[in-house]
Amino acid sequence: MYEERPSRLPGAVVWTNIPDASDSGRVLPDGCMDLLWHEGRLLVAGPDTRAQVTEGTAGVWSGVRFFPGTAPAFLGVPAHELRDRRVDLTDLWPAPRVRRLGARVGAAADPRIALEDTALALAARGQPPDPLLRHLVAALDAGRPVAAVADELGLGARQLHRRSLAAFGYGPKTLARVLRLQRALRLARAGVPFAETAARAGFADQAHLARDVKDLTGVPLGALLRR
Repeated sequence: MYEERPSRLPGAVVWTNIPDASDSGRVLPDGCMDLLWHEGRLLVAGPDTRAQVTEGTAGVWSGVRFFPGTAPAFLGVPAHELRDRRVDLTDLWPAPRVRRLGARVGAAADPRIALEDTALALAARGQPPDPLLRHLVAALDAGRPVAAVADELGLGARQLHRRSLAAFGYGPKTLARVLRLQRALRLARAGVPFAETAARAGFADQAHLARDVKDLTGVPLGALLRR
């Protein structure tokens, strides 16, 4: 069972999940990073370039999913170092700091609230995320070409790629592809026919949609929706 709600941290989402240990889950690329709590452990989920299949992960998972491009400024680590990875927070922060935070989360009546408070404190103390990259996310999510957005931001291709690696874990073209996937899934889950979904999400045609979904998620679109 999965539940989520908007966080008090702008753009973030607070969520909880109780998976079935007898089945596998599939975490899809979305351009985000998460701060996680599971079985007494604090972890960070890096940005994904492909679906992450989870098996044998019973128990309650809680997390804060940060708006794309914002988590590295809060956590103090470039996103590309965590690409397609799940790591213990002790790999990123000093162990005493993580133990203190873990004790607070573990003692909380609702770990989600404790994680959310942590995210708010990190945002208040840390450097603000790169404001240009928030514009990049919005423009790419609207289907704008990467080159056109780079010109709007006044950035060269190499500079945009370097800043994107630090913020998102991959370059702007991969980010655009991930955001396009999420647009297509929202449309398809709302019952929009696949051919119309492909056109409205920015794919060349339905075959292009099918290839991209299979490549990024590991399963065909129809099977993904049935899950």
